[in-house]
Amino acid sequence: MKLYYAPGACSLSPHIALREAGLPFELIKVDLKTKQTETGEDYRRINPNGYVPCLVLDDGRNLTEGPAIVQFIADQAPEKGLAPAAGDFARYQLQQWLNFISTEIHKSFSPLFNPAAGDDAKALARQILQARLTTVAEHLNHSPYLLGERFSVADIYLFVTLSWASYVGLDLAPWPALQHFAARIGQRPAVQAALRAEGLLPRS
Repeated sequence: MKLYYAPGACSLSPHIALREAGLPFELIKVDLKTKQTETGEDYRRINPNGYVPCLVLDDGRNLTEGPAIVQFIADQAPEKGLAPAAGDFARYQLQQWLNFISTEIHKSFSPLFNPAAGDDAKALARQILQARLTTVAEHLNHSPYLLGERFSVADIYLFVTLSWASYVGLDLAPWPALQHFAARIGQRPAVQAALRAEGLLPRS
């Protein structure tokens, strides 16, 4: 498999999931401004949307959109327990969290990274983020992971979005549960390996 990524972007979520699952894969970096890959390809021919992630399977099929990709990865290594089995009610809870993170947290960060977004748009995004992060923090006050005692790909996705806070000047201090969660997830060996591979941590 090939994972097309940009350092620190939402593609970090499937990158970590691949390492947690222990699956073989190739990383290919994408320049999101030029839409060129590090191998000289026009990325839009691989993913017409032009954004990451994109997972290309060995048979040439591909998947885009992080929530779909991480579930696919989890299902390739069910013994790792990264997602509940299909049909289990907990699987729908996983999808509920993945959708919440995608639409309420991930997308609310977007204006804060967009230089074209005005001050009003950014202020509204921060207001929405504060409300949504409070919701997650209240849940994590009573549970180590989003699915209770079970670590899953939803926790990986949440960790990645929380990592963006420092880039946009969003202080997580009002939510100690989120700080503790991010610190715990950040110490997992697969997370450390992915961060190093993307140049986000010094190589040991």
